[in-house]
Amino acid sequence: MSAKRVTVTECPGGPLLVRGADEVVGFDGSVAQVERSVVALCRCGRSARMPWCDASHRDKRRRPQREKDEQTKET
Repeated sequence: MSAKRVTVTECPGGPLLVRGADEVVGFDGSVAQVERSVVALCRCGRSARMPWCDASHRDKRRRPQREKDEQTKET
């Protein structure tokens, strides 16, 4: 019997992409079944769908740019 290969890829400023897993075990011991070949796991802690990423991290990255744009408009 051969072992199934599972890979984890870090997305800078974003989630962890997990390929080949059958399940994900949370820090609290909860088990989430994986139904896709690739899943994105939240690292920022802002997701409403934990442990899955819902792109909430994008708000955090984009907000400073909007603030810069608004400051530029005011001057």
